Amino acid sequence: MEKESALIEAILFLESDPVDENTLVRITGFSREVVDQVIELLHERYSDESRGLELVHISGGWALSPKKDLWESLKDRYGKKNDSRLSRAAMETLSIIAYSQPITRAEIEAIRGVSADNMIRLLVERDLIKEVGKKDIPGKPVQFGTTREFLKFFRLNSIADLPKLDETESDRFELAR
Repeated sequence: MEKESALIEAILFLESDPVDENTLVRITGFSREVVDQVIELLHERYSDESRGLELVHISGGWALSPKKDLWESLKDRYGKKNDSRLSRAAMETLSIIAYSQPITRAEIEAIRGVSADNMIRLLVERDLIKEVGKKDIPGKPVQFGTTREFLKFFRLNSIADLPKLDETESDRFELAR
């Protein structure tokens, strides 16, 4: 398994986006079982405290990433500087969309109490949100939802991995519904 794990480790190092198991099977020519075994082996190897990297499952794929506790001291130099500087208003708008998706601009504004046009435009430009459909009401307003880039940015495998809201927070997101 050493050659197999070395090859998959190299692929994960070279890829800029998370890679799912089916893609690893296609790239390497290994069986799904071998890929699964190697992922387990690499996961164990990188969980060692002395390692600076960890194998993480993000957005449906696997990636090598700096350990979370090291990232704070590394992100200024190696992180996407613009991405890490979302304003408080942008983060608030993004959290409303993440927890309430699909959601329209008017619903976001009803929750926030202010116009959301600029924040929506910014979040679309950063590829953190996208149009996901139109609401079946008069005027057919556009509905927004999060993207794969959102999952990568927050190191989430799926939207279900968002922190759970308490009852008060949950009620706040329901005001416009």
